[in-house]
Amino acid sequence: MASPNDKIRFALIGAGGMGTGDANDVLSLGGTEIVAVGDVYDGRLERAKERWGAGVFTTRDYREIIARKDIDAVIVATPDHWHAQIAHDVLLSGKDVYVEKPMCHKFPECQMLMDAQARSGKILQVGSQYASAMVFLKAQQLIQQGAIGELNLVEAWLDRNTALGAWQYTLPGADATPARIDWDRFLGNAPKVPFEQVRLFRWRNYKDYGTGVSGDLFVHLLTGLHVATSSLGPNRIYATGGVRYWKDGRDAYDVVLAMMDYPTFTFALRVNLASGAAPPERFGLKFVGSEGTMEVTMGGVTVDRKPREAEPGYTIDTFSKATQQRILAQYRSKYPSAKPTADGMRPDGSERFTPPRSHNAHVDHVANFINAVRTRKPFFEDATFGARTAGPSLAVNLSLEKQQAIHWDPQGIRLV
Repeated sequence: MASPNDKIRFALIGAGGMGTGDANDVLSLGGTEIVAVGDVYDGRLERAKERWGAGVFTTRDYREIIARKDIDAVIVATPDHWHAQIAHDVLLSGKDVYVEKPMCHKFPECQMLMDAQARSGKILQVGSQYASAMVFLKAQQLIQQGAIGELNLVEAWLDRNTALGAWQYTLPGADATPARIDWDRFLGNAPKVPFEQVRLFRWRNYKDYGTGVSGDLFVHLLTGLHVATSSLGPNRIYATGGVRYWKDGRDAYDVVLAMMDYPTFTFALRVNLASGAAPPERFGLKFVGSEGTMEVTMGGVTVDRKPREAEPGYTIDTFSKATQQRILAQYRSKYPSAKPTADGMRPDGSERFTPPRSHNAHVDHVANFINAVRTRKPFFEDATFGARTAGPSLAVNLSLEKQQAIHWDPQGIRLV
């Protein structure tokens, strides 16, 4: 373990867009260095040396990295189907791990990682940055204060309308030949298929390697929800969707709607990878309570306490005056703070929280991991938290496959 005054020596396994971003965030915080990089494509290993120095150790085989003694922590940013196995091996090698979301590609892997973290005593943090976003921590505070009354519904959406956002990532072309790619290592436990460049560089489009919009995007919404509400997870999940626009050979749906029943509220989610909506309308969570609503975006939190109809309702006018007076007296006794206006409504109110412009959830999330490595005090988005967001995300895909509702045990973190 690095001492508080020493540099933390990081390795990166999976040097694509997300992994490169994570590594750069690590370096931006100081007191860190990238000493090793693993990837199945030689072009990305070459780029790693260009980016972080010729002295960086590079390899196609991640096992060579975790065997090294000069590494304190590892970033795992591979395709989804490799997340759990590599993170497991990193933990048991005696190193801390920052594993990108979703933590798991298959249900049994969730338990495997929870067990590995407990057995190793090392730090595992899932890379879903909404856990470190100030807006969700503020939402948690407001909900606990009763700002919108009793929560009964949450609506969430995370839409996109670009080729990049729809996982049409750039292909390197002639540089990415079978000689320069370890194809068998990329496939891992996935079905064996002939080399096809598009499957490696646009892996999110395929169920064999990715987890679709649920694992890529719903898991973020679940993370934000669980932070804001302190929930453990849903007990029933149902989803529907299809390939509506990106008919490019993918088998991962580009439009998905899901409904999740939590013990005290319902969660409705949507992703549309060909949304024509304006950018500000492409992301948000709307918390609907008995006393108002709260909308959360990365730009801020807005609470809107709408006027509520004052009880009793208009049918009181059909009763005798004596009965009306008795009912009104009972209502005022039950709700002494309610002050109906002339039209029978209660006054409204609103509140807005905007995080500082310097706040960057990605960077803060990585900073929380670095702090955990230094202090040995884990951040709360550990393997258990990660399983409680990955599990329902995988259940969405299972519901799509089976075209039926999926039952989930949020306490035991397992399918029912």
